[in-house]
Amino acid sequence: MRLKMPLVLAISAILPALAQAQAAPGLIPIDSFVREDQYYNPRMSPDGKHLAVTVRTPVGKRTVPMVTFYSLPDLKLESTVRMPLFSVPVDYHWVGNTRLVVEKGIEVGSREAPQATGEILAMDFDGKHQAYLFGYEMTGYSTQGSRYGNDWGFATIANFPQVRNDHVQLGTYQWDHDASSLYDLDTRSAIRKLITTVPTPYASFVVQNDDKPRFAMGTDEHNVSQLWRYDDASAKWSVQEQAIGSRLSPAAFSADDKEFLAWYTEHSGPSKLVRQNLATGERRVVAEDANGNVGALMYASSRILPVAAFTAVGRPHPIYLEPGHPDVELHKALSAQFSDATVHLVSTTDDGSKMLAYVHSDRDPGVVYLYDRKNNKADQLYISMSGIDPEQMAFRRPVTFKARDGLRIDGFLTLPNVKTAQKPPLILIPHGVQDTWYFDTDAQFLASRGYAVLQVNYRGSSGRGDHFRNSGHRQWGGKILDDLVDGVKWTVAQGEVDGSRMCAYGVSFGAYASLMLAAREPELFKCAVGYAGIYELPLLLSEDAGKGDSRYQAEIKRFIGEDVAELARFSPSKHAAEIKAGVLLIHGGHDKRAPKEHAFLMKEALEKAGHAPEWYYVDYEGHGFYDTENQTEVYKRLEAFFGKYLGKPK
Repeated sequence: MRLKMPLVLAISAILPALAQAQAAPGLIPIDSFVREDQYYNPRMSPDGKHLAVTVRTPVGKRTVPMVTFYSLPDLKLESTVRMPLFSVPVDYHWVGNTRLVVEKGIEVGSREAPQATGEILAMDFDGKHQAYLFGYEMTGYSTQGSRYGNDWGFATIANFPQVRNDHVQLGTYQWDHDASSLYDLDTRSAIRKLITTVPTPYASFVVQNDDKPRFAMGTDEHNVSQLWRYDDASAKWSVQEQAIGSRLSPAAFSADDKEFLAWYTEHSGPSKLVRQNLATGERRVVAEDANGNVGALMYASSRILPVAAFTAVGRPHPIYLEPGHPDVELHKALSAQFSDATVHLVSTTDDGSKMLAYVHSDRDPGVVYLYDRKNNKADQLYISMSGIDPEQMAFRRPVTFKARDGLRIDGFLTLPNVKTAQKPPLILIPHGVQDTWYFDTDAQFLASRGYAVLQVNYRGSSGRGDHFRNSGHRQWGGKILDDLVDGVKWTVAQGEVDGSRMCAYGVSFGAYASLMLAAREPELFKCAVGYAGIYELPLLLSEDAGKGDSRYQAEIKRFIGEDVAELARFSPSKHAAEIKAGVLLIHGGHDKRAPKEHAFLMKEALEKAGHAPEWYYVDYEGHGFYDTENQTEVYKRLEAFFGKYLGKPK
């Protein structure tokens, strides 16, 4: 739903869209699914006079994300800042009415979020007065490089002072120190002032409204969560003991700093939100969901406590934390107008007079509106994936079924919009972390081609607490596959799909699962696609990514174990001879998440078994392809491959 909004006085589109192919009646062009968001991550200045937004600009065969500034309300271009090749703005925030601080990252593949490098930059809205604040190139780019030297470490934005003064607090970790530090930085002079140091690496600091640090969240050497608390009397940090299966993760403080809001897990169950008294420890639940975690927080115009939180399982719904807050009433009104979507108030002025509302759903990649509270008026700022018509997209139905051992499993079933005489073929798409209700490009592309799509949040997925997530440990080739198979059989039993025509397709872990399913269930699946996949589990224990990092190694061993025989038994490359289904392998040579050795070993094993796969390999691509031509080719090959083995839906 994009334009129905009776609440407001007027709606108009005010940012231009890139020219693109228009969808003719009938089949939706691949270009509509491949073309990424032209605009994303909007941030409005505290006084409402400037807008920072990332704009994807065509450069050669790809689009390059650039931080772009517009004046408000007239939307005149003020400046565009492009980072070096493959460098991108991961996130950014206003530290004053005219100045932005930016977390820098690098692209690692279209199927992986950009990876933060730990470098922090700052700039004015006109692109001037750029400052390099933290990173491994201090001596080359910072005015304080000779003073501090290069930072061989990582920094994240920890806090902003309640009174905006162009300062920011950074949480930092130097690679050669087993500790984390919190600094106050002047984003104009790049001068730092040490606030505190906690004796654990990779810590995330939680700061009170009086700008004093109180909590730090980190992990021990086994990558088990730890909560540290700062004691004013002793001026020391200490680890807070927590009961087995319990975890407290502070997020924000009340205005007087006497209470704090936190995610709380007990008995390894789903996380809920609690408010706890800092002095007495008295705790009360303010938001919980019987089906899973309470997840994302929405602050709207509040700079103290969030006004709402959203559930994480099925279709998300808001839980209001501050019922009397004016932003809650506004959110309720907007949500009523967009009843088939979720509304997030993502950026506001300090006085709450203007705000950006992000409206998105299972069928709509999203629309951002600029809302003026005084005039009760909204302008449609931009549309995500503007080639997509939500009315042509399929509904994503939340589903629940019981696994063979009785465990409740959730997921989503996407059925094609166009009904035919035959039941549609089914494509199972195993995920990597957690499938959500929101728009899914792969599912919608396949549904537009007439396929039904099943996505299962098997045990080991996020969203339902530690016990559910941990139940997937060392079950990659076991109960996780059981859950996927049980989901497929449950779906077939509902009578809406053709159980004689089914394939599996996944990316990363999903590629692993798809190939394992093809080997384990040769009578169930006609074909399998592995994109950027992991196929040789012993490699995960020896790859460069985890060398020298005890926490990474501990986590990997928890996930897959270290029993050589078991790892071999759970590796698709060792079961090539059992695969009868057609196989398509897609991989990039610069993939760091799933190095190319995995794909070549899988390919060679299938060839040795006399069952050579279809193969699409691009040496310069990473964990998912970036170049528009290559992304288009991926979908072309998927369409042809599924048509070959499942037949084109009629």
